[in-house]
Amino acid sequence: MTIKDLQPAVVWNNFYGLTRCPRPSKHEEIVRQHLLDWAKEHQVEAFADETGNVIMRVPATPGYENRKGVILQGHMDMVPQKTADTVHDFLKDPIETVIDGEWVKAKGTTLGADNGMGVALAMAVAEDKSVKHGPIEVLVTYDEETGMSGADALKPGLLKGDILLNLDSEDEKELCIGCAGGLDAVADFKYKSFPTPRGYVGYKIELKGLSGGHSGMDISLYRANANKVMVRVLIPMIEKYGAKVASFNGGSLRNAIPFEADAVVVLPKDNAVKAVRYANELFKIAAERYHESDPGMQYAVSKCAKPARCIEDGVMLNACKAIAACPSNVIRMSQTMAGLTETSINLAVVRTRRGHLTVASLLRSALNTSKQDLALRVKYIFEFAGAKIKFFGGYPGWTPKPDTPINKLINDLHIKMFGEPMNVLATHGGLECALLGAKYPNWEMVSIGPTILYPHSPDERCHIPSVQRTWDLLKAILENIPEK
Repeated sequence: MTIKDLQPAVVWNNFYGLTRCPRPSKHEEIVRQHLLDWAKEHQVEAFADETGNVIMRVPATPGYENRKGVILQGHMDMVPQKTADTVHDFLKDPIETVIDGEWVKAKGTTLGADNGMGVALAMAVAEDKSVKHGPIEVLVTYDEETGMSGADALKPGLLKGDILLNLDSEDEKELCIGCAGGLDAVADFKYKSFPTPRGYVGYKIELKGLSGGHSGMDISLYRANANKVMVRVLIPMIEKYGAKVASFNGGSLRNAIPFEADAVVVLPKDNAVKAVRYANELFKIAAERYHESDPGMQYAVSKCAKPARCIEDGVMLNACKAIAACPSNVIRMSQTMAGLTETSINLAVVRTRRGHLTVASLLRSALNTSKQDLALRVKYIFEFAGAKIKFFGGYPGWTPKPDTPINKLINDLHIKMFGEPMNVLATHGGLECALLGAKYPNWEMVSIGPTILYPHSPDERCHIPSVQRTWDLLKAILENIPEK
């Protein structure tokens, strides 16, 4: 049995087509062409705007021409994450899916249900002639995961609808009506490298198997951050045992909690055994601390070829201490919506390359003032340690409006169909609604979607029964959209 055998077939077949298309952020050429070819095959009007967003237009079902226009919106790109032992080229290879009971997941990689499932639902509406609806526009944006560039580039006036149904939420029982804004930060430590002195031996330090996850949705789970665990080991190795660091790399994406990190160090021969023993003790302490959130943590300190050059000691130590000092967790919970993270930071990616040690972080907050305060805190920590820091890619939050007609319609339908109200909330993740709403301020906006667990990590999985229920709800929403 494959995902093409699952129900509703019209949704899963379209999702299968997307899994065949390599589509990491900023490399959407193949999936964009797939969407346009699919539309041509199914006689759906479609075009790519001048920046690369794909727009489809579906005429109203006869008798529904006077209904308000609806925009079904998702993004074509996905987060490319894989486990250390998985061989996969995200620029060439399709995603290989596995059915595990009531869940669909991938073999050692992210699944791409975020947001391929949302796009598949929109495609299904365009394809299925039995769905009753008013005028439909399908907006599939690009580069959502690394900056929301497609949404930011969309021109006002291009779309004619009145209601935006974003299909990028990840719990079938949630009705999302707001989201946090974000800001990227990159700290840059410039360093010189020096020949490795005699009398030193090389070691590779590896940390993997952490849970990782979405830096917005999962940050409140307080999972281990691979970069911060690594510096907790590196700092005493440098200070107590004279270690010198040749390289340090951790994390891969600014919106994914880093679940792997590695470093190459050299140790004085006389101190090497003691230093390795101490490093393993520190890793053991970390494993015990995070045994509930990160039960799969693995670590190793093993001999390797001695690197020819090492990073200057002072810069390396300052960078490690700044990484240790900089927060990477929830800063403040919402005071108005129970259980919602208001402000957070994910210290996501560390790289050493060509004389630069860079640290990339993603700051999120529902409040612009809180985001600015956090940015200053990060700026002061890294500048004090000797780095230059820049901020970019800021986007606003989406302010919740609980009492709109579309919110009431969807909630009433959910009660009628499934016997319970939806959980109306805002999310700490970033949604394109914030940018799109700024361009189309008269839209009513809401976000729904099937249940997806652990997005942005190789453990990502989609709940099969929730896809059917979300499809049924989506059809009912479209059939009951009011007249203009």
